Amino acid sequence: MTLEQAAENNTVGIIVETDVPIPMRDGVVLRGNIFRPEAGGRFPGLLLRTPYGKPTDGYERYVRAGYAVVTQDSRGRYASDGDYVPFTVPHTGDAEDGYDSVEWLAQQPYCNGRVGTLGGSYNAWMQWQLARLRPPHLVAMCAYTIPLELTEVDWPGGFKPGRRVKWWMTTIAPDLRRRQELPGPHTPAEARKIWDDIEQGRWLGFMPWLDLPRYLPKGLAEYAEDWLRHPNRKPWKFQDIHSEVEVPNLDFTGWYDHCNGTVAHLARMQKNARTSVARTQTKLVVGPWNHPGLGQRKIGEIDFGSQAELDLHAEIIRWFDHWLKGQDNGLDREKAVRYFVMGAGEWKAADTWPPAGLAESVYYLSGNGNAEQVSGSGLLTPEQSEGAPSNQYTYDPNDPVPTLWTRDLFTVPPDRRLLEYRQDILHYRTPPLSEEVEVVGSPEVVLYASSSAPDTDFFARLVDESPQGPALEVCYGLVRARHRHSLDCEDLLVPHENTEFRIRLGPTAIRFLKGHRIRLEITSSDFPNHDRNHNTGRNDLIDTELVPARQQVFHSADYPSRLLLPIDKAYVPFGFGIAD
Repeated sequence: MTLEQAAENNTVGIIVETDVPIPMRDGVVLRGNIFRPEAGGRFPGLLLRTPYGKPTDGYERYVRAGYAVVTQDSRGRYASDGDYVPFTVPHTGDAEDGYDSVEWLAQQPYCNGRVGTLGGSYNAWMQWQLARLRPPHLVAMCAYTIPLELTEVDWPGGFKPGRRVKWWMTTIAPDLRRRQELPGPHTPAEARKIWDDIEQGRWLGFMPWLDLPRYLPKGLAEYAEDWLRHPNRKPWKFQDIHSEVEVPNLDFTGWYDHCNGTVAHLARMQKNARTSVARTQTKLVVGPWNHPGLGQRKIGEIDFGSQAELDLHAEIIRWFDHWLKGQDNGLDREKAVRYFVMGAGEWKAADTWPPAGLAESVYYLSGNGNAEQVSGSGLLTPEQSEGAPSNQYTYDPNDPVPTLWTRDLFTVPPDRRLLEYRQDILHYRTPPLSEEVEVVGSPEVVLYASSSAPDTDFFARLVDESPQGPALEVCYGLVRARHRHSLDCEDLLVPHENTEFRIRLGPTAIRFLKGHRIRLEITSSDFPNHDRNHNTGRNDLIDTELVPARQQVFHSADYPSRLLLPIDKAYVPFGFGIAD
């Protein structure tokens, strides 16, 4: 029986080897688990490198598809030797370790010399690092859901305590405590239980943030402190990486993935990659998913339907079947992007992201001064309308707008109706739509606003408001006032002075259906997803004083605050303004 026949019958025997030593060029030994077909012969190799503890199972499907899989603890993590250096600094050694690991795998007697890499998030970052060194036996990669820069994972001028502090405490710190023989918890599972059951509130309410690293073990504490002292530093420098990559990449992400800035890799690879095959064959798939829920139809309480489901393992195997086995499965003739259109429940394809040929539709903010109420007069209209020239609200960092997510602290598609009781969110809505509107790309808000504070935040959220519910958050963006021009400079506000802010929202694809309303929400906080702006103009990561700010949003002929939507030209409502 051939391996292919055995695979079809699910009878492929699997050999598993654990903690196999893999030597690096400097003498440090990393360790990996090997999963390979019991049948004789040589197979393409797949490598996954991770700081999260190498998987001990879950790769049977790849082995049965005819691959030898190696999962490896990265340097200084779990069974591997050496010292861990997190990706918050420019040079970690992961590029060289990855190169050496690819070449080691290619030389094993069970490998035919053709190697692919796979993995998401941090594991994807590791792939990009090794790919820039161009190991000779690397043929293709599947590095998914990692944005272009660390400041996109957290955010310009501040950071995201909900994700970052939990990641430090429950994901990175336990193994370092174990290695240093410090008091526990020593495993992520133990640490997560303590976080969930006992200490979550303590850490998320911690101030000042710069003091937090002293509660972390050595090997993490110094890097966390350095990061908090330099939150605008950009260590990843992908602008220098894409031009060195010779192999194509398959990328996945979701509209509700906090790392969906990964969509930008496609355009950079198409323009800058070192070879024609890397420029023309890199692919991107985007669904209605979040970071841990790639391929699922239901995220949180929202079910996007059976069409939203995608078998990621099948997609990855098909990718490597083409590049590592040479199968003519049509993959090379497919468009570069597949994306799911929410609302419509259908997939579309394009040559680029964002797709070519979009129109820009303009919706102006207006109202009579009571937009803090959903049923108030806040409007989105294709033409400026008369009414009160502004709306106001108070942002109190002692009482920030709470983040709508699950206990796991991952972004989910929330129902914004849960926050309609608050008076510090402005709501601007279209009338019920008489025609469908399909938005594809990254919306933008041009906001004219003032604050009583020298520094503050403004958030803009696009919402799909269904007549029967939910009011589904589509995407959002924010600006920290002091960094409104650039991360590299600070420009504090003149209190009460009208200022223009441009807020770019995250990527999306959604069809607003007939009878639905397009809603735009303006507010100044989202905690603990984002750290609170203290409104003092001082360093919020060091200072502990919290001061309320009076915010004013303007919408008049002189100060035309507006929402700019990239719209599929097939779904442009009659009479809505289209920019030239």
